[in-house]
Amino acid sequence: MTDTLAPASTSPTAADHGAARLSRLMARGADFLGSRVAVMGGAMSWVSERNLVAAISNAGGFGVIACGAMTPDLLDREIAGTRALTDRPFGVNLITMHPQLFDLIAVCVRHGVGHVVLAGGLPPKGSLEAIKAGGAKVVCFAPTLALAKKLIRTGVDALVIEGMEAGGHIGPVSTSVLAQEMLPEIADAVPVFVAGGIGRGEAIAGYLEMGAAGVQLGTRFVCATESIAHANFKKAFIRASARDAVASVQIDPRLPVIPVRALKNSASDLFSAKQREVAGRLDENAVAMAEAQLEIEHYWAGALRRAVIDGDVEHGSVMAGQSVGMVRQEEPAAAILGELMDEAAAALGRRGG
Repeated sequence: MTDTLAPASTSPTAADHGAARLSRLMARGADFLGSRVAVMGGAMSWVSERNLVAAISNAGGFGVIACGAMTPDLLDREIAGTRALTDRPFGVNLITMHPQLFDLIAVCVRHGVGHVVLAGGLPPKGSLEAIKAGGAKVVCFAPTLALAKKLIRTGVDALVIEGMEAGGHIGPVSTSVLAQEMLPEIADAVPVFVAGGIGRGEAIAGYLEMGAAGVQLGTRFVCATESIAHANFKKAFIRASARDAVASVQIDPRLPVIPVRALKNSASDLFSAKQREVAGRLDENAVAMAEAQLEIEHYWAGALRRAVIDGDVEHGSVMAGQSVGMVRQEEPAAAILGELMDEAAAALGRRGG
């Protein structure tokens, strides 16, 4: 009887099978981003600047500059600085309510940025057209299925669905629920990247199997060696558990404040006081609603800078997702990404199929 089994040395292992399957599941997202793996870096103000963005892209992922409250001149320098550190693709995240949004888009177009991520609300009229006219792909956040379908009809090239487990500004629904509700409905139409609370490769594998083209992670990269975040900021992440990352509370129902998830500290009380102050000026008609909301956003930008750059983790905003409990040490971005991919491949190898 002839033994038809291949020699052990040439037989594909579960790890080989898992790695091959991971590559297939990520192919669409990686092709869309132009990266080796379909992992986007979450755009975190003051953290996602040239050093971390370039490190993520150089490691095979897709770094994203957080423009935040930058002026066009600052963004111009940041893109140029990132280009000096990597020849790999990266994107730029722009806030839709930024008063100079179209000037920022023009900066991205001038630099030939390939992907612009719009966050913070519906894209204003003409913004998608301005981005696409410059040859870039448009990625938008979709907090609901109805909004996702509307954005697809308007011509966005990809979507990010982000659950409430994420750090920074959050919506009211968990990542797992959003993925179950939305991926079956929209994943065939455009590449969809899942975000919020993802800290290990097993979760990445699960969302890919559900139809996601890739994922977005922010919190896991905060303690990358290349991150410029203050040592105190990184220590706060390493010490924290998932339950330490809590959402802010809205004080006045008239003031449309988007909840922010951060590590609990004195900044929570300071934010409540800030809301009461702004609400008082609304009562006095001393400020318009749109201006009041922008003031709240500027407050968060300043509070985040105090924590990230100055290291004041008690009075500054230590924005973090609930995956912060899985951040255990400072290590290079390449090591973080490599570990995530190894975990995802191993999970897929165990599952077979």
